[in-house]
Amino acid sequence: MGELLRVEGLKVAVEGKEILKGLDLQINAGETHVIMGSNGAGKSTLFNAVMGNPKYVVTAGKIYFEGRDITEEPVNERAKSGIFMAFQAPISVQGITVENFIRNAKGTITGQSQRIMPFRKKLRQQMDQLSMDRSYAERYVNDGFSGGERKKAEILQMCMLEPKLTMLDEIDSGLDVDAVRIVSETVAQYHNETNSILVITHHSEILQKLKPDFVHILINGKIVKTGDASLIQEIEANGYDAFKELAR
Repeated sequence: MGELLRVEGLKVAVEGKEILKGLDLQINAGETHVIMGSNGAGKSTLFNAVMGNPKYVVTAGKIYFEGRDITEEPVNERAKSGIFMAFQAPISVQGITVENFIRNAKGTITGQSQRIMPFRKKLRQQMDQLSMDRSYAERYVNDGFSGGERKKAEILQMCMLEPKLTMLDEIDSGLDVDAVRIVSETVAQYHNETNSILVITHHSEILQKLKPDFVHILINGKIVKTGDASLIQEIEANGYDAFKELAR
């Protein structure tokens, strides 16, 4: 498995406040990684920095994707390279339907025009797998969607865009038990030896399907401990306070 993402000594500031304080992370193709930590630790900041959100200013360190320095690349170039982020709180987009939004994005990423009928057939298959009403394809992106349907729409985009690196920012928050099962099963089915999954979560339910290879504990802007899935039970038993001394 080749290296997909490498983050070296990453420091990131938001509105002048340093959030990440020298973070290192490497993800190889085919791996599933989980980032866990208390609120404000810097988990979402890491995701946004990797995605290239200009609000998150890299003050030191480097981000490499498939061996290429992307630290200064804009969001659209990173998306074309195969990086995808599913948001914790997806926003609505007026004036463009779900189908057209994803179809346009797919065409931009691949550089190839998407034929309507084959694209629509695959889209409907993926919507069925996610237990989404097909009528949502003709609605404006997330317009009037429930929280659960917005999260499913994010996973629908993932399935259709086929990124190499998928970052899921608390995709399970606000979902009921059935929706968590559907979403996690869909992500697990999508995952293979050529792509990687990076997950932020506070819950273990979604990880029962995703089966992480590595679990990282993020405290005060740094990864202080990395382990296998057994680390999740340690966190559930002892909380994050037990790891705070490692951040000093």
